[in-house]
Order: sequence, then C-alpha cells, then structure tokens
Amino acid sequence: MGTLWCNGTFFTMRKEGEAVESVYVENGEIVALGRRETLLHKYKNQIENVEDVEGGYVYPGFVDSHLHMIGHGETMVRLDLSNVTSVEELKRKLKEKVKTLAKGDWLLAEGWNENHFAERTILNRAELDEICPHHPLYLTRICRHAALVNSQALKLSGIDRHTPNPKGGVIVRDHQGEPTGYLLDSATDIVKNVIPNVSESYIHQALELAVNDLLQKGIVGAHTEDLAYYGGFVRTLKQFTHVIDGHKKKFRAHLLVHHEALDEMQEQGYSFGELTPFIELGAIKLFADGALGGRTALLSEPYSDDPSTSGVAIHSEQSLKSIIQRAREYSQPVAIHTIGDGALKMALDALEQYPLEKGRDRLIHVQVANKQLIERMKSLPVILDIQPRFVVSDFPWVMERLGEERMDYSFAWNTLLDAGLICAGGSDAPIEPVDPLLGIHAAVTRRKKGEDHEGYLPNEKLTPFEAIQLFTKGSAFAISKEQSRGFIDQGYIADFTIFDQDLCQIEPDELLATKVLMTVVDNTVMYRYSEQKD
Repeated sequence: MGTLWCNGTFFTMRKEGEAVESVYVENGEIVALGRRETLLHKYKNQIENVEDVEGGYVYPGFVDSHLHMIGHGETMVRLDLSNVTSVEELKRKLKEKVKTLAKGDWLLAEGWNENHFAERTILNRAELDEICPHHPLYLTRICRHAALVNSQALKLSGIDRHTPNPKGGVIVRDHQGEPTGYLLDSATDIVKNVIPNVSESYIHQALELAVNDLLQKGIVGAHTEDLAYYGGFVRTLKQFTHVIDGHKKKFRAHLLVHHEALDEMQEQGYSFGELTPFIELGAIKLFADGALGGRTALLSEPYSDDPSTSGVAIHSEQSLKSIIQRAREYSQPVAIHTIGDGALKMALDALEQYPLEKGRDRLIHVQVANKQLIERMKSLPVILDIQPRFVVSDFPWVMERLGEERMDYSFAWNTLLDAGLICAGGSDAPIEPVDPLLGIHAAVTRRKKGEDHEGYLPNEKLTPFEAIQLFTKGSAFAISKEQSRGFIDQGYIADFTIFDQDLCQIEPDELLATKVLMTVVDNTVMYRYSEQKD
C-alpha cells in the first residue's frame, strides 16, 4: 500500500525549475511522479493515504553534510557564548554561571569569538581566575580549535611553564614563558582529557535536542562527527541508536569515524556501512590543520596579519599518509579537515599516493586554495564539503588574515563549481547556525541580511538553485548515494523538505522568513509546522 503526495510543487532538482504536482510512494520509495488525477487513477487500488501539502514547495530532503550533532545539542544544554559581543558581556555571563555551580563542578562553555568584540580581546588566565577562582574552567572557542582555561584547569592537567607544546598544538605563553590560558588545537586535548566524562543521559539529551531541532529546520539527515568524544565510540554510538529508533524518531545519520576511534570500533566488532536503516558508519575522519580564527589553519605562506606563523599541521606528512593508508586497508574513504592551502596540499599529496578504489574522499572546508590545487582536486574522486555561512561570519576579518593576494581562491564556492568539482553543503554546527536557509542565503548573497553591499567576493555567489543543490545533490554524492538520494525521482527515497515559498523565486532576504511546513523522512512526517503554532 502507498501514499500519494499532492497539491504542491515538487521540484525534482534535476534541472532548475523542473517540477511535478504529485508523487506516489510505496515502502518509503518514490514509485511515480506526475499529475494528481493520473496517479490517482493508476494506483487507485494501492493508495492508502493521501498527503495534501496545501500548496507547499517540496524539495528533496535537505541534508547537512558536515556538523557535530551532539555538539549542536550541547548548545541547548551548556552555556552558549556564540552571541556574546563584548568582553564585559562575556565576563558577566561567566560570573552568572559560576553562581550555579556545585563544589567540584567544571565551568564549561562554548562559542566565544573575539572577532565579535570591538576590543578583539582574548581573556588571559588571571582574568579567568578572577571570574572563576574555585572551579576549573574550560571555554571552547567558536571554531573548536582553541580554548581558554583558568589556573585550576591548567593545574589539574599538569600544564606549566615547563610543559612542551604537543604535536599539532600550541600552549600560548606570555613573555616570561608562563601559559596564558589560551590553548590551540591538540594542546586543548591535554585539558579535555581530565574533564570528567558526561553521563549517558547527558549525551542522550543533547542528541535528542539536536535531532528535534534539525527536523524543525527542514533537515532530514546529517553527516556528523561525534564518535571519538563523550567517553568513547560505543558509548556515544549507543545513544544514536536509542534516539534514532526508526519508529518514533526517523532521521538519517551518517556517522564519520574519527581515526582515533578506529581501534575501539574494531575491537567491539563493528563494521563500516549500514547499522540500521537510519544509521550508518561512514568515512574515516582526520584533521590536517586548525582554523583561521586562531591562526592555526595551515597556510603555504605566513599569515598577513601575523608573519610569525603559517599555522599548525595537526599531523606530519608521514603521519597523515599513514592514517590514509590504514583507511585504505579497510577500503574506506577519508574525510579530511583542510582549511588552509598548506593543509590542502598535504592532503592531496597523501590521496594521490594512496588512491581510493571505490567511492569518494571528502575534503572538508577547503577555505583557502589556489589554481594548482584546484587542478589536482579535479583529477581525484573527491567531494568538497563547504560551509557557505562561514562567509558571513568570517568576513571582513579573514581578509586581514589572508591578505588581498590570496582572496581570489579563498571561500571560492563558485570557482570550485565552475571547475566541475562537486560540493556538498553543511553548517559545521555548532560552529555556525544549523538552519540550511541561512547557508543558502549566505551562498547567494555573501553578506548578512540587511547589509547593502554587493557581498564579499561577489563573483563567488551561487544561484539559489546551485545553493539548494549543496544540501540535496551534493550531500548525496558525498556518501555515493546519488542513485537513491538528493533528487525527487522514481526509485529515490521519500525524504522531503517542504517550504511555504519557492526558494528560487523570492528575494534573497526573504529566505530568512521562509517557513518549513513539513519535514518528511521515509514517507513519515517528522515535523509539521501547523502542530507547532501557539
């Protein structure tokens, strides 16, 4: 028995503007497309349900191709500093949080970004000690490649003036050699390793909040990286299977496996691929560098606003190649975090030495490139996993970091598409807001809502159709499922995101006022706007 979806505009996303008025579905798969009366007549004996979308505009289900689902949920549980716009506001929020802590508790918060402060000030250990003298404190920067800690946290983790920088990280020090409390990349792990593990109920709560929020935003699935944290692979994976049970809650979770979680995964008898109809283990994740905000993204030349550094390589060239070689032993693709062009070169060197036999590798972020690197990417089976919203958050300060000479190939989404490279779209939540409409708006306008300039690097703007494809076609290609996902067509899964407006025909700023009417996963309505009205 089947379901007829009708009374809407169903965009196939095969070609711009191509649409049908009805879709017939059986067993979660699209069987036919066409006119309502034609499908009613042809399948009259099989149609069990009729879903009227009431004039809505239906797209293939939107999928966020890169985020951290539990981390996104944590922003609704922990102290969120992402909207703080001054040092004084930051101090005030921390002081208020200290009052709620019990003896022995850590003060954990995330999302601060000094680029949002007029002063561009990064607090030091002494200031943090004054705010929080009796509790260890750990504040994650918005990029998640840096953190601030106080003296108690440094003491518990054993960091002092004699502690060497770890491989792939930096303990920032003052002129006397004392740690300032600012830690970059792998140096943050020294402190994270002494923070008590959160409870399983905490993981469950954060993940459930994340899934519910994603569904409300029109997202039917996500490619997420969480399994090396929160107490280990098995402990974290268990909560995915509990929350996304395939009955009460349907959501398509493609789980990247951090290379440091591989041993536990193998020891516990897990294999790559589908675990349940809604949960699968995907590419092996690794980091090649850090982020531009903390100047830890690895550049081929020094930073324009700090010539003393070119960034941080998380792994040596040989170590990076060894991880990829191990992935190939499992016949698995890799997903490599590469923000700087120096990191991108290292990644491409390794991918060329250890080619993938089947599927596609993933290069995540690709914020800084050059002509030669783009040509090399074109000859490899790679997907570029981009986050359009970074343009809104990182400009104009990122131009100070990189300098004018590097901007032609930085955040260059249109250039990448014109080169024939397939791009997938994500948010990197909780780094950026998870709403895909914000990502589409950023890709189309390259500015914030209400700003009247033509956009940062306007030649790199995408059309609305191209931007939508990042979250549909692109996300499907990223996991080699373009034959069953990413389009509304015969033989494709019945995952739909339904809006109250045609995203390609409205003014760009109207995108941000568009409502999600329904989110449909496996032919099941998982979110309906009418049910959420006051």
